[in-house]
Amino acid sequence: MKSVSIRQLHERTGWYVRQVAETGGLYVTDRGRTVARIVPEQERPEVPYFARRRLLPGFRAVMHRLSGGTDSTTLIAQDREDRDDDLP
Repeated sequence: MKSVSIRQLHERTGWYVRQVAETGGLYVTDRGRTVARIVPEQERPEVPYFARRRLLPGFRAVMHRLSGGTDSTTLIAQDREDRDDDLP
């Protein structure tokens, strides 16, 4: 990775930023000491994380038992109706 001083970066910021996009990175120095690193933005994966995940074998084995049952929204609605019936 190339290294430039703060002064050089200040004088030609746009050019250096475009170079980073092409070459992959740049160190910024202040009096010979590295103070920052500029790296190109990475492309975000097109597939969301949860779509890319891999299920553990143990979870996959019991997953079929998790389907079915009563929907939680139905249970909450019934609970609210019961509370409304208790009000005077």
